[in-house]
Amino acid sequence: MLETGQAPPLTSEPSRPVHPLMRRKPVEQLVAEGGQGEGGSLRRSLTMWQLTMISIGATLGTGIFVVLGTAAPKAGPAVTISFVIAGLTALFSALSYAELAGSVPVSGSSYSYSYATMGELVAWICGWCLVLEYGVSVAAVAVGWGEYLNELLDGTIGITIPEQVSAPLGDGGLINLPALVVVLLAMVFLMRGAKESARINSIMVGVKIVTLLLFIGIGFMGIKAGNYAPLAPLGVTGISAAASTLFFSYIGFDAASTAGEEAKNPKRDLPRAIMLSLLIVTVLYVLVAFVAVGAMPWQDFEGTEAALAQIMTDVSGHTFWGVVLAAGAVVAIASVVFAVLYGQTRILFAMSRDGLVPKVFAKVNPKTGAPRANVVIVSLFCGALAAFIPLGKLADATSIGTLFAFGLVNVAVIILRRTRPDMPRTFKVALFPITPILGVIACGYMMFSLDTATWIVFGGWMVAGLVFYFLYGIRRSRLATAEK
Repeated sequence: MLETGQAPPLTSEPSRPVHPLMRRKPVEQLVAEGGQGEGGSLRRSLTMWQLTMISIGATLGTGIFVVLGTAAPKAGPAVTISFVIAGLTALFSALSYAELAGSVPVSGSSYSYSYATMGELVAWICGWCLVLEYGVSVAAVAVGWGEYLNELLDGTIGITIPEQVSAPLGDGGLINLPALVVVLLAMVFLMRGAKESARINSIMVGVKIVTLLLFIGIGFMGIKAGNYAPLAPLGVTGISAAASTLFFSYIGFDAASTAGEEAKNPKRDLPRAIMLSLLIVTVLYVLVAFVAVGAMPWQDFEGTEAALAQIMTDVSGHTFWGVVLAAGAVVAIASVVFAVLYGQTRILFAMSRDGLVPKVFAKVNPKTGAPRANVVIVSLFCGALAAFIPLGKLADATSIGTLFAFGLVNVAVIILRRTRPDMPRTFKVALFPITPILGVIACGYMMFSLDTATWIVFGGWMVAGLVFYFLYGIRRSRLATAEK
């Protein structure tokens, strides 16, 4: 019997000799070593509802509070249709995530799925993309939190945080202190363990859902039928352009899959959490968009970053409701920082256990069941990025990294269906293989619609990752050491 913290011996798949870059980690091995870390193990304490809240927490945030200022001028009142199209596009990948999360319930998310199906090099590339998606997203979202905090302070006590301590070097300041603070607060809660962290996250998610429902209720009273005509002033092209922009508001639904080793019943609950969270987020997005463009002419959204707060104030005739919305936005964005930071630490936990990154990321505190050193290192890194570095195109590159990982998940479903057709699955992608193929095509289309500068940043990030892998990971991989 294995002792606590001792991972089972690794075997590579298949048994015949394979190139080191193509060695795969058997699905059974991935599942068997679930939760095992250095010196302790993760605790299975998360319910289906808490998993759903983690997924919603990572998704529902800055997108809906600021995205209408960009999307509505492209699609007009038909921005509601754009949200539906973007949601359907996300659904292709969500279905693949749900199948794999139920079959391979581990913390590594798409990294682990790639390791089991496409080999170590592809898994490393996927994991490196996830580091970009999650790590830099934390910093970028934290910066947005500081901006909304300033709006809230201005609306309540009439002061704002000086630019010198609310913007990094290069953006007019010295340090973005609010961004650093929100990341460190998330760190403190995450160090307490998954169960306690999930409770805090559920409260924050509840607050932002209530805030959006409040907006829908108040904004509905200000709807004017004339604002919906013409429905699509810029035609199908405008609707499609807005849908491409809005797709990135759905990024984060995969966060539940990073909790595979801390869920009480992962095979049953992970697929349900992923699909339920996407449904809730899509319904909220569509309702908010429908009310917003009905209450304010679509032309007025141009350049407006706080459209929802403005609508609340205009409809009610009181600034109080705008302040309430700003407060809700502060909580909403904080929950995104929290949930995404959680996902980042669990992905690095899985990569560390495989030997591809240093062992410190897999060290688990036996008292809390949390990878505390991992949490501290990741939080300090993300906090420093948010506080001192103008993120610029690096933040935009999180989108391309996410799409790449989504595409690999769709491919992994196809491969695993072919190679392991008899493996038990608690959830299956409908209309296989059409659905995952459409998922790959959709992700590819979104990737190639991004600008050249984003591709350059992404290419630089990939080169850095490959250098690290060939200097460190390929030799220290546990699959490699097992073969010696």
